[in-house]
Amino acid sequence: MSGIGSTEHSESEREAWPAAAAAPTAENGVEPAEADNVSEHAAGEFAVPEGYGVLEGAPNGARRSVGIVVSRFNGAVTGKLLEGALAELDRAGVARESITVMPVPGAFELPLAAMALAKTRRYACVVALGCVIRGDTPHFDFVAGEAASGLQLAALETGVPVSFGVLTLEQASQADDRLEKGAEAVRTALEMADVFSQLRAAAAR
Repeated sequence: MSGIGSTEHSESEREAWPAAAAAPTAENGVEPAEADNVSEHAAGEFAVPEGYGVLEGAPNGARRSVGIVVSRFNGAVTGKLLEGALAELDRAGVARESITVMPVPGAFELPLAAMALAKTRRYACVVALGCVIRGDTPHFDFVAGEAASGLQLAALETGVPVSFGVLTLEQASQADDRLEKGAEAVRTALEMADVFSQLRAAAAR
């Protein structure tokens, strides 16, 4: 079953974030109630000190082609991530005809699909979208870790930015508060594509 409320997974889909990022429990020294109070981000803004050259991208999609790989598993969630990603691409100025969407069975298949799109050299960046909901077996940890490292490898081997828009949830009910991840992954990918474009232009001068 692949609905939003399902926690049953196929062999390639019993996945989660790597064990180090698993939900805190009493076993590892932190009670779940305490974990709810832990902020996911540090406060404050990043700034480069004055006097240094800065090469920084912007999420500008004009004249860029973008590939999206998206998992069909947990489709009620990944469909919404895709909707958010497409809406963000539209806001960024990426034309519909410049976007290719490649659905794949599950999160484990995302790296291979991302690598294939990146190797065509037709896309300025690739956005990977998926959803992993914790199951009852160790596959949860193993498959998600491989998916994350595989997407990074696709970017490193091809030099094409690949952004990580994969939700890793303890339960399906957490998805609604995290659907912005699709749009966020688009902004990340476009920003990296832009800064890489600037870098190539600077190197050619």
